[in-house]
Amino acid sequence: MARLKITQLRSEIGSKDNQRQTLRSLGLKRVRDVVVKEDRPEIRGMVQTVTHLVTVEEVE
Repeated sequence: MARLKITQLRSEIGSKDNQRQTLRSLGLKRVRDVVVKEDRPEIRGMVQTVTHLVTVEEVE
C-alpha cells in the first residue's frame, strides 16, 4: 500500500480551530515537521482540510 509523506510548511497561527486539531491529529506540531502515514481515505480527508498548510508526497 502507498504511503504519504506529509510536511507542514506554514504555521497554524490564525487558522481555524478544526484545522489546528487536524494538524495535531496528523502528528504535526511545528513548521517543517514531517510524518509518514498510510494512504487511506481518512488521511486524505484530513490533508484536504489543511492543504494550504502542508505538502504531500507519495513514497514507497
